[in-house]
Amino acid sequence: MPQLQRLDVHHAPALLRFERENRAYFARTVPDRGDDYFREFTARHAALLAEQATGRCQFHVLVDDDDTVLGRFNLVDVADGSAELGYRVAERATGRGVAQDGVRQVCELARDEYGLRRLVASAALANPASLAVLRRTGFVPAGEVLLSDQPGLRHVRDLTAPV
Repeated sequence: MPQLQRLDVHHAPALLRFERENRAYFARTVPDRGDDYFREFTARHAALLAEQATGRCQFHVLVDDDDTVLGRFNLVDVADGSAELGYRVAERATGRGVAQDGVRQVCELARDEYGLRRLVASAALANPASLAVLRRTGFVPAGEVLLSDQPGLRHVRDLTAPV
């Protein structure tokens, strides 16, 4: 059964493999990270861990029984009881409820472990699966946004309210 884990140094090889294997898939709905991301992955991973140590961000990976990364679930800009949620799931894991389960788990962590009361998440209109995940996990539309020049919807979830 997949397990949500806080990002750690030992996740680097599996996370890089996840990003490489799913690069084309992710690029269909979000801007491509570019070649520099992959060339500089080790330094970028270390920088994420350093940022996480400050408490401004909380990064997570959803790991399968064989230590394969199935998804990333990140809380960024943590401040004043609020954070922004971002996530991506491997193409091979889509359609199985993996994104929905991961979002639910990170919402529980945000509330119970990090003391957050509110999460914000945005998804492109061209990504109906992500919009559906947000709705099914208690996020409420809160307005239109531009995501890399593409129309999207911003959502908010009150972590103190029952879902």
